[in-house]
Amino acid sequence: MSKSHRGTIVSTIVIVGLIAAIGSGYVMRDKSASGTSITAVGSTALQPFVEAAGEEYTKANLGTFVNVQGGGTGTGLSQVAQGAVDLGNSDVFAEEKPGIDAKKLVDHQVAVVGIAPLLNKENGVTQLTTQQLRDIFTGKVTNWRQIGGKDHKVVIINRAAGSGTRATFEKFGLLGDKSISAQEQDSSGMVRSIVATTPGAISYAAFGYINDTVVAPAIDGVKPTNANVMTGQYPIWSYEHVYTNGQPTKRVAKFLAYLTSKKIQKTLVPKLGYISIHDMQVTRQVSGQITQK
Repeated sequence: MSKSHRGTIVSTIVIVGLIAAIGSGYVMRDKSASGTSITAVGSTALQPFVEAAGEEYTKANLGTFVNVQGGGTGTGLSQVAQGAVDLGNSDVFAEEKPGIDAKKLVDHQVAVVGIAPLLNKENGVTQLTTQQLRDIFTGKVTNWRQIGGKDHKVVIINRAAGSGTRATFEKFGLLGDKSISAQEQDSSGMVRSIVATTPGAISYAAFGYINDTVVAPAIDGVKPTNANVMTGQYPIWSYEHVYTNGQPTKRVAKFLAYLTSKKIQKTLVPKLGYISIHDMQVTRQVSGQITQK
């Protein structure tokens, strides 16, 4: 057999092997490229921040890709607890989620988020008391005219049961009351869209989702603003947690340090509607107790 013929056979084998590998879904990787992907899953309220920071981090650290997915706080905590992902994004303390072994998770607080009720503009209401808010979500108020608004039936849009945004809203907005059964949505963006286009609708979302398509009412005379959260005057807020299963690896720890760096906390955090952890004048414990710093 001639050398040229043997060369043709070898080339053919290599090509066939590559085609087979691609067809089977297997991708050949250089071993030196392994371990360069960081996966974060969970809270949709925190998702825009981690996504944006991840994009900047990827540009500055070539070879490290940050993959961010939503799914809600419950999903994030369960996935990181199982070791399926590197980071579990959560709007609540892991201790508050039933079925989660919080002892094996490490909490990294990266921001604070205020949560506001969202109303359709046609409802005719721009202010609510805490009691009115509770009466609406527990079904005692069924028409907006009962509290001075227009003649529109109240349409409640809830986040899904595993949502940290919902847990925070019920704990601090409804003072522990649970919302009546209603339509549920997994995405904060979808919640805002439905409220904006449905007369009579009410829901809740992080401050970052407030825009001119909806009304974010004052509660007991206090407007939902970052400044009012920082001082503890506005009560419906939570820490944005990124959990790791045990202490993070060096590559994950580097990204977490980036999230809490002065550069990100002073630029990206406020730009996206969050509050820097460095700007908070109060702290909140798992119990909900607030203390001055």
